[in-house]
Amino acid sequence: MSQRVGWTLAGAVPLAFLGVFFAWPVATLIGWGFFPDGQFTLSGFTQVFADDRTWRVIGTTLAQAAAGTITAVLLGVPGAWVLYRTRFPGRWLVRAIVTIPFVLPSVVVGVAFKSLVIATGPLGHLGLDQSFGIIVASLVFFNYALVVRTVGALWASLDPRTEQAASVLGASPTRVFWTITLPALAPAIASAAALVFLFCASAYGVVMVLGGAGYGTIETEIWFLTTQLLDLTGAAALSIVQLVVVGASLILANHLQARQARSQRLRTDSSVESPWHPRRDALPTLLTATVVLGLLVFPMSTLVVRSLTTASGIGLDHYANLLTTLPDAVANSLRTATLATVLALVLGLLVSLVVSRRPRNALGRRGLALLDATFMLPLGVSAVTVGFGFLITLNRPPLDLRSSMILIPIAQAIVALPLVVRVLLPVLRAIDPRLREAAAVLGASPGKVLRDVDLAFLGRGLGLATGFAFATSLGEFGATSFLARPDEQTLPVVVFRLIGRPGLENQGMGMAAAVLLAVGCALVMAVAERMRPEEATTW
Repeated sequence: MSQRVGWTLAGAVPLAFLGVFFAWPVATLIGWGFFPDGQFTLSGFTQVFADDRTWRVIGTTLAQAAAGTITAVLLGVPGAWVLYRTRFPGRWLVRAIVTIPFVLPSVVVGVAFKSLVIATGPLGHLGLDQSFGIIVASLVFFNYALVVRTVGALWASLDPRTEQAASVLGASPTRVFWTITLPALAPAIASAAALVFLFCASAYGVVMVLGGAGYGTIETEIWFLTTQLLDLTGAAALSIVQLVVVGASLILANHLQARQARSQRLRTDSSVESPWHPRRDALPTLLTATVVLGLLVFPMSTLVVRSLTTASGIGLDHYANLLTTLPDAVANSLRTATLATVLALVLGLLVSLVVSRRPRNALGRRGLALLDATFMLPLGVSAVTVGFGFLITLNRPPLDLRSSMILIPIAQAIVALPLVVRVLLPVLRAIDPRLREAAAVLGASPGKVLRDVDLAFLGRGLGLATGFAFATSLGEFGATSFLARPDEQTLPVVVFRLIGRPGLENQGMGMAAAVLLAVGCALVMAVAERMRPEEATTW
């Protein structure tokens, strides 16, 4: 009985947290859209959809998501071949360079691409500032690694004997690829595409920095209606539309990921990597090198150079001014990210321990599967929606938290929680259940089994989970932009506000802050990746 009570509490605590700080705000938001005055009405939707601006915003959101997805897939598949099917010196470094952009804060990426296309930037003469093309390029910057790693993981698992047999029977390399390899990779490509579309459709920071007035999306329009026009009913209606778009993408992505997992279980022990060959690999290598240097390295290196450029030449003046005038923002960012990480780790640990159990009855297994799916729901709701939901929900008793800075780490913990679970859960599920049974037979109590078996193995994934949670919280901008007070800003909010002000000094300090934020997130993830267990998987 005590064991049942313990596991029930372990599941109930994070479920209660999710209910209060996620389900309640989202449900209130949906209710506000349909019941703005306490009675059911579609007037909010009618008013919003009667405006041509709304349709333009929805069209822009879907167009940029589709363009970003198609481009990322077309560029990512050759990159998956080069980085997962060929061997060459320095491959680990290229993989690291490709991976880092995925964990960078969105506002940093927006500032990096902004530094390229402003009038004084290296691409300023092309007139790309506030253009559709530069937004799509920034979205591909974010999601290129997702395609490369998702497709590459399956590609590295394919049985090479099928391709070898086709070659022996006279099929050309091109025919082998189109008739054998590409169909085998289809589950991974489709899964990656669905996830990329999800992330592109819910992009916020890069669009706020790069889009301007002509390229608003659903996310930025929610912010505009809330903070500029105070039209909460219209913002709630658009938030519901965003929930539908992102939720449909998440459901499709989960379905396709299950197909990919089934395909990946067909892997063999045969080695599929081969030494780099100039005749076979020259074209995909050239394309991959162009993407890595031109799309990934060039924007970030330009950002660094611009942050060092002062009126008198190259120097550290902007960094010095930043550290002397805005130390509170740095301290606030570290404090809120640390608290959010602790919250996400504690809750994610409890959820993972509960969901990793193996009940003997079908009802118990279905219940744990439902619990697992429940804690993935924040992935299907944008951070902007979470922040907006907090504003209209946690503003009155019994939970009036408007004047408390605890709102920001709570929102950041909600965003980071699914990533923590996705890291820890595979590690726990990889434990052979016979270890627990043997420990119990030898007289170990349930608590001792939990400590000496589960928690001992779990330590292998805690480093990576901590890195993901801290990096995600440190760079979180969507919900924080709604919740941060002027006197207690975080570094991403400071970056956005400095970049929006005129003057070389403000621009330089904004870029210096973006570099510091990027370096901090990259270092955290570099350390976390070194501790990655083989079982751990994340999106």
